[in-house]
This record gives sequence, structure tokens and C-alpha cells, in this order.
Amino acid sequence: MQGYTAKQIARWVALGALFLLPITPLIVADGFFFPFITGKAFYLRILIEIAVSAWVVLALLDKEYRPRFSWIGAAVVGFVAWMFIADIFAINVTKAFWSNFERMEGWVLLIHLLGLFFATSALLRVEKKWRAWFLTSLCVSVIIVGYAFLQLSGTLVIHQGAGRIDASLGNSAYLAIYFLFSVFVAFWLALTEKHALLKWSLIVLACVEATLIFFTETRGAIIGLVLALALTALLTALTADKNVRHWATGAFIFILMLIGGFYLARDSSFIQNNHVLQRVSSISLNDGQTRLTIWRMASKGVLERPLTGWGQEGFNYVFNKYYDPSLYEQEQWFDRAHNAFIDWLSAGGIPAFLLYLSLFGSAFLLLWKSSQLSRSERIALTAALVGYAVHNLFVFDNLYSYIYFFAILALIDSQVARPIERLERAPLLSAEDGITFALPVAAVAAFVLIWFVNISGMQTATKLITAMSPFTEGIKGNIKAFEDLAAHPAFAAQEIREQTVSFAANVMQSKSATDTEKRQIASFAIIEMQKQVEAYPLDAREHVQLSYAYRTIGDSKNALQEIRTAITLSPNKEEFWIQAGALEWELGDMKSAQKDFNTAYALGGKLFPVLAVYAAAGNIGAGDTPAANKLLTDAYGSTNIDSDVLANAWYRVKDWPQLIALWKSRVARPEASVETWFGFASVYYASGDSASAIATIRTAVAKYPEAAASGDAAIKQIIEGR
Repeated sequence: MQGYTAKQIARWVALGALFLLPITPLIVADGFFFPFITGKAFYLRILIEIAVSAWVVLALLDKEYRPRFSWIGAAVVGFVAWMFIADIFAINVTKAFWSNFERMEGWVLLIHLLGLFFATSALLRVEKKWRAWFLTSLCVSVIIVGYAFLQLSGTLVIHQGAGRIDASLGNSAYLAIYFLFSVFVAFWLALTEKHALLKWSLIVLACVEATLIFFTETRGAIIGLVLALALTALLTALTADKNVRHWATGAFIFILMLIGGFYLARDSSFIQNNHVLQRVSSISLNDGQTRLTIWRMASKGVLERPLTGWGQEGFNYVFNKYYDPSLYEQEQWFDRAHNAFIDWLSAGGIPAFLLYLSLFGSAFLLLWKSSQLSRSERIALTAALVGYAVHNLFVFDNLYSYIYFFAILALIDSQVARPIERLERAPLLSAEDGITFALPVAAVAAFVLIWFVNISGMQTATKLITAMSPFTEGIKGNIKAFEDLAAHPAFAAQEIREQTVSFAANVMQSKSATDTEKRQIASFAIIEMQKQVEAYPLDAREHVQLSYAYRTIGDSKNALQEIRTAITLSPNKEEFWIQAGALEWELGDMKSAQKDFNTAYALGGKLFPVLAVYAAAGNIGAGDTPAANKLLTDAYGSTNIDSDVLANAWYRVKDWPQLIALWKSRVARPEASVETWFGFASVYYASGDSASAIATIRTAVAKYPEAAASGDAAIKQIIEGR
């Protein structure tokens, strides 16, 4: 009886945890840093830890629950094991294992996925609950569908903006792959469902979710969906009965015609005037140049470290070291190659890439060898995996796409795996040991895992939000909160320190902060970033962050030194050269500023005319106005360019005609404000032309009578020579 009780307790705990996992996409922890990511990650980690602990008890009590061998299981174990080795050799080992709040991945996620794989394969096989688990996931997806429709109607806000629905996942690409998996799981369950109402409900759900994928405007998922549907029709046409084969062949031809027709009509007003269709029609090699460039950069990183790669979360080192200047107007800090296959190649080298491919290869092979799955099930699951693989060619993974992927791998494993003789022969725990030994030990193990793997991170995610929020006692409360975070370092130390720098910059601009508070937070931010740089000296981002910290207190000399170090780590990044030039400008070293601005222009000026503005400003500041004019003329066809950078340069060298011409063009615009007119007057006054300054102010007051008092005060100051 005791053994039965222990088994039942473990069984219900494990199943309960597994059946709560599909709720993960709904979790949004507003009190956590990166609420759409961290809340989901901690939730699924805790559930997996509970499920695995309970499953281990079941495996000790009943050999039916013990792991079995399949090549797909071997591929999963090999992949996770190799990434452990690769992460040990990472530049930032801590981040490779623990990731950060923005991603919540690292090897910690992989080992959880490995536990999930074995636990679900055994539990849902023995309990015959696979259909129930996927149906539970689809029930949750109905709620996500409702959320998406409310976003489309404008009732609920789209978190990413730009009109691309993201529901409770917070990212349109994450929502797209979630729906893509759900579409084919729904088709799979519908094809094998006997109850007509549920069958047609699943088909309708699949169609609705397939449609919503288009409103995420995630082109990789859309391509994956269309190709997976075409593959479904083709496989059905090749393997089904004669009657079904005709319908499938027709569907396949229809999909091909639809693709061809869409391509031919891509420039039509109907498609170009529809935002969703226009984005889909824009898919081209030219449109994908950014990703192709990043993939080329990644390949250089792989050639440097082909065996172990750079470790998980190590792509930033590749991105900076092999930065291509053509990315100047893109995001400055890519931490992914935006291709899951290349990401694993970069993170774990060639072995990781081959092992990742083996996950798909073994899945396809064993899926079609399985006698436990019907033809329609094989086709639907094949389509799901193909759609996922195509999507992953353009995007990186997210927390729940990992769950879906490993769940499908576990499903296939549970159908084809065979018992491992050594495990089968291992003795079972007695009934007494089950209740007095196994369950208590498992409970303690689960508690320890939950505490050390999650609780400290959850506390930090909450405290960081608190530190960034207003305190009733003012800024000194924020400073104390940041100091408390620093005193208890967590895996997210980098993010905490960077947020400290950002907060310090805001405080330095605050009129309500005291000088003591400003000095305290600025000094603290600098000390923390110095620790970060000392720990990870090869990370260009951290040197830039330390440079920002120095700039908050006006220490341009040390700020420049850090930017110079960042340049040695990423010599092709125009932004670094521009920052170096700006700091040298502040220090009065105009020749060095000229050199750095021109270096930035030499790297990417032909692609980005704005870099000519910086180069021209450097030339002007150094006294070489002819060179500046040539740069501007070549880039813009004129020397009268509306730019604060140029205005600063012309003011520095007292080139009043150029500066006056710039401000004349500004006030000539219909939207010119009274502040613009007063700015123009200040230029006249600085040039020594008080009469024109007064006339400009009077013109401004005539246009904006409400500014009369300010205008009179300004004119009085000019007359008095102040």
C-alpha cells in the first residue's frame, strides 16, 4: 500500500507539472525585468524540475517509467552533452551557462529540456496522455488566438508596435512559431479524432491560427507555413489512397499556383496597399542582405573556433570582432545570427551543428519507421518539423518553441524507443523505501533545484525593476536598491550594471537630484562597470558602457580610453570611431577628431551619407573647410546641410555665413517653432549682428504673439549687451 501511495503521489505530481507547462505562453510577470521572458522561463523551469524529480521516483518504483533507447534520444543527449563542453570553453562561461534576463537560455535551459524530453517520453507513453497533453496546449492556444484578435481590433495594445500582433508572447516572431506548431498539431489531432465536433473544431482552429501567422508578419514563419502545407499535400498525394490522392494532388497544385500568382502580382496595388501582404511580398535576397551579412560574419567566427565555438550567448564576440560596416544603421548589438542553425554552429562549433541537424534527421527517420503512428500523423508531424526548421533559417528560437520541439521529439522517441537491458535489470525500490526514502529525497532535491536555479534570479528580476522605479524617499532609495543588488551578484550582473549606468545618466540630468546623490550614483556606476570590464575585458560592449559611465561625470579622458579599447576589439564599427571623435572634440584635440570621423566615413560613407556629415565636421574643426565642402557636395550635392553636428563645427570655427544659411533654411519651414526663430536670433547675436538678431526676434513675436514677453526680455538683453 505504501509503495502504491508513493507511486501515485509521484505520478500525479509529475503529470500535474507536465500539464501545467502549456500555460507558459500566458505567463507575463509585470514585476520582473523583461516580463515576457523571465516570467515564462522561471515558470517552466520550476515545473520541469518538479516533473523530473517526480519521474525519477516513478522510475525507481516501476521499470515501465525508465528511460529507453532510441537514436533520437541519443542525439538529444549528445547535443546537450557537447554544448556543456562548448560552454566550458566560452569566453564568458557564466553567461554561457546561465544566459541573461533578455534570453533566459544558456546550458541551464538545455539541461531542463533534456529532463523534459525523458520525463515526457516515459510518462506520457505509459499513461497514454500524449493526445491529452497536446489538446491542453491547443486549448491554451485558443486563449492566445483571442488575445491576438483583440490586438487586431485595437482593444488590446500590441507590445512591439508597428501593427504586428504578438499576444502574450511579447514578440511577433515568437507568436508566429507558436501558431505554426499549433496549426499542424491541430491538424494531426483532427485527422485522428473520432468525434465530429472536436474534429471540426480542431480544423477551424488550425485555419484561424494559420491566418493569424500572416498578421504576425514574420516572413520566416510564413514561408515555413506555406512550404509545410505544400509538403503535407505532396506527401499525402504520394502515400494516400486513390481517392484522397486526387484531392491532395489538387491541393498541392493549388498551393503552387497560389505562390506563383502571388509572386506575379507582388507589385500590384492590391498587395502593395495591404501592409501584411506588402511585407510578405518584400521577401527577396536584397531584403535579406542584413541577415546574409550577419551569417557571413558568423562564418568567420566559426573558422576561428570550429570545434567548440564561442559558447552560448557568445555571438556578441563574433558580431563585434567581424563587424561589417554595412550594418551601421542596424541594431548595434546583435546577440544572435537570426538563424538557429548558424547560432548553434557559432555557439558549439561544427559538432554542435551536426548534432543539431541530427535532432531533425533522427526525428524524420524514426517518425517514418514508427509502426505506432498512422500515415496522417507522420505527415502532420513531419510538416510541423519542416515548418519549424524553415522558420529557424531566419529567426532564433524562443522558450516555448523549444518546449514544442522537444515535446515532439519525445513523442517520436516514446513510440520507437526500446528498453535498455541494464536499466530493466536494475532493482526496484521497495514499497517502504518509496514512501520513506524516494519521495522525501526527491522533494528535497526539487526544492534545492528550485531555490538555487530560480529563486535568486526571480528576486533579482524583481529588485532590478524596483531599483529603476521611483521611491518615496527619492533617488537615495534607488541608489540603496542598486547597491543592494550589487552586493548580491547574480547571473544577470551585466544587465544590472548596465542599468545602473543608464540610471546614473538620468540622475545626472535630473534637477531634483542633489549634487551628493549625483556624485554617489555616478561613482557607483563607474566602479560597477570597472568590475564588469575587469571580468570580461574582451567584450567591446562593456568598454562602451564604462565609457558612458565616465561621460556622466564629464571625464572625457577616461571615456575616450575605453572607446579606444572597444575599437581594438571591433575596429570596423563606425559608431565607435564617431564616439572617439566626439570625445576628442570635447577634449579640444581637433586633429584626432578629424582623423576618427574620417575613419568612420571611410568604413561606410558610401552607404551612409550621414557619415559624411561627421567627416565634414571633423575637417571643419581642423581648419580644412575645402575638404569638408567636397565631402558634403559629393554626398548631398550641397554644403548647406541641416545638421546639429555641422552647426556645432561651424560655430566652433566661427563660420557665420554657413551657420546663418543653415538657420535660414530652418526658419523657412512652415513648421518652424518660436524656439527655432529665437535660436536663429542667437546665431546673429553670436556673430556680432545685433540688429539682425533683434529683427529676427520681432519677426518671431509677430508670428507667435504669445512669445511677446520672452521676445521683449531677449531684445532688452541684446541692447544691454548681455
